Amino acid sequence: MSATADPEALTIVRLANFVTPVSGGLRTALRHLGAGYRAAGHRPVLIVPGERRSAEETEQGLVVTLPGPVLPASGGYRLLTDRRAVAAELTRLSPDRLEVSDRTTLRWTGAWARRHGVRSVMVSHESATGVLRTRGVPGPLASAAADRLNTATARAYDSVLCTTDWAAAEFRRIGTPNLARAPLGVDLDAMRPLPPTERAVERARYAAPEEALLVLCSRLSAEKRPERAIEALAALRAQRLPAVLVVAGTGPLRQRLAARAARLGLPVRFLGHLAGRGALARLLGCADVVLAPGPVETFGLAAMEALACGTPVVASRSSALPGLIGLAGLSAADTGAGFAYAVRELLERPEGVRRAAARAQAEQYGWPAAVTAFLAAHGLRNDGTADGGRDGRARHRA
Repeated sequence: MSATADPEALTIVRLANFVTPVSGGLRTALRHLGAGYRAAGHRPVLIVPGERRSAEETEQGLVVTLPGPVLPASGGYRLLTDRRAVAAELTRLSPDRLEVSDRTTLRWTGAWARRHGVRSVMVSHESATGVLRTRGVPGPLASAAADRLNTATARAYDSVLCTTDWAAAEFRRIGTPNLARAPLGVDLDAMRPLPPTERAVERARYAAPEEALLVLCSRLSAEKRPERAIEALAALRAQRLPAVLVVAGTGPLRQRLAARAARLGLPVRFLGHLAGRGALARLLGCADVVLAPGPVETFGLAAMEALACGTPVVASRSSALPGLIGLAGLSAADTGAGFAYAVRELLERPEGVRRAAARAQAEQYGWPAAVTAFLAAHGLRNDGTADGGRDGRARHRA
């Protein structure tokens, strides 16, 4: 912590698993929220797992990495499994607020917060029911297991925060009294439409003028259903629509997907992880359609960034995205044929109309509004004060 920090600022410690240097939506959301908390006059600290311990001051505040093992078959995700080390770090930091982004392995931190008089928020970034169903658990069993998990989560924390109504539905199902809603956001400055000439030059890197350029920007893991993009491309080409697919992202399924595309003779280009936001914005901005096949996406940051870049989105109708993309895209059945049908329908719209609609939809989701809503879930205002007044360091008592 800076020795010159405001003595009345609150320390907001955030804990998150499943964050790596090449992960997407969660890492981006944490960065923007931390920067927003800092701009509001608070002291944000992010604790994530890594190979070794480190601490670094960044634009989002202090980022602390604690050693954590790699989760098998996850493509590099690590977990904060050493409770003693995490508890010691929390005690050292003495937070005024605790924000946790993992309702399973980190749920014990709710009890830690209560013992220490710290107000706590659990952020639910996904639907537990949906995740279980993608792993083959039958619907009724998945719902019952999710209800038990979510009941325990709601009891452990002062607030449960969901980023969409879709994600909140399973908590409403069990009558969660301490449920809060706050949207995530999209960087409308970094992610914006390309000028027509620049878009044409960028597009030419991937597709001929007569080809439809499809883009998948996703972690290549089972719950994201990236194979649906391959299936959609195959269906479109079988219908004699010249289309190509560019995949941005990495994950445990990459080799399998590349092998499948090669076996089917499909024009698929795998770019891997795009490190620069500018490179991602250019790719999303030159695409004709961005595909979001994940059936358990809640906010779907990559899809919202595509809209901000003026590109329409075809999303799984099982996810939260249809309610977020509005008329700037289409929802599709969770099949390759379903996605292909939606792509064709989108491409029939005049390009100028569909690109303008995409940007207009994204402009409803700026980060300042998201930061304000997240701070409200912590009982804080955007001016650095607590909702009880200027005594921002007063601890919450359960």
